[in-house]
Amino acid sequence: MSTDTVHPNHTATPSEADANTPNEVAPSNSEHTDVLATSPSTQAHTAQSRTKGTPVEATRQRRLRLPRVRWSSVLLAIPVPLAFLGLWHLGVTQAWELPLGIKMGFLPTPVDVGRRILDFAFGGLINDAFSGTLLTHLWASTQRVLAGFSIAAALAIPLGVLMGRSKIINAMLEPGFNLLRPIPVTAWVPLAMLIIGYGDFSTIFLIVIAAFFPILLNTVAGVQQVPVRLMEAASMLGTPPAQALYKVVIPASSRSIVAGLRVALGLAWVILVVGETVGISTGLGATITQARDMSKTDLIVAGMVIIGVAGFVADRLLVALIKLVTRGRPTLT
Repeated sequence: MSTDTVHPNHTATPSEADANTPNEVAPSNSEHTDVLATSPSTQAHTAQSRTKGTPVEATRQRRLRLPRVRWSSVLLAIPVPLAFLGLWHLGVTQAWELPLGIKMGFLPTPVDVGRRILDFAFGGLINDAFSGTLLTHLWASTQRVLAGFSIAAALAIPLGVLMGRSKIINAMLEPGFNLLRPIPVTAWVPLAMLIIGYGDFSTIFLIVIAAFFPILLNTVAGVQQVPVRLMEAASMLGTPPAQALYKVVIPASSRSIVAGLRVALGLAWVILVVGETVGISTGLGATITQARDMSKTDLIVAGMVIIGVAGFVADRLLVALIKLVTRGRPTLT
């Protein structure tokens, strides 16, 4: 039995190395690809990467995504208005008398109101002085509401932040505001007519008074509810106190501020009718006042419906604008 001896300095030839190497073949690149492609986790990751794309593209998709319409909510909201219209029609045709001396026989039917709204918007049905003038009156009222609401927000939000953060400022201003807040806006009308006069400015002044206090109170409450630990965390991260006011305090209290803005915008449309009753000939409130003098109940109710729709649309636009500005951040909307 012979043994093979190998010299210490002997170098194995390639054929010898292949002969002495076990029969293990390293997988090629194509085989690696096939193995990875058949892996379930890899397939899921590949599908996810194809769907989402880069982080920037995913962010853009989230920003451009339109809100889904919840048809269940829409369907649930339909029966109540239909029942209200049905009862309204029956009450008018049968001349119901409701509590508080309400005589429905003097009201127009829903059909009459709808006909008046169409004529008010486009004309050609009734052909009176109000036919086809809706856009003119609506635009005039919208300008007054936006002016008063903007002034009230510009004054109330900074002042509310200061009152919420400073106990001294809050102690100085809160008693005076609580004294003025219960005074109804209608009580300001004679004074506004004397010190301002008739016209747009007096109406805007009344809207500012009505919209100021809801924004102020909600802003103060929201700022006071900001957690102290949140401010401490911002300070530990190196945020200067001046920057913490608009980087931490306002975002953390934004839900309450937005609630105050929505309430104030609704009140602005309510007070609009009061401000346009005297000395103004163009506007929805002025139209209702003139219709009262002419005993046109269909036009009165039509003006009320249009103001309600305008207030609803304004609220939806305000919410959409806030979401657009804050980019849908959960702390801000």
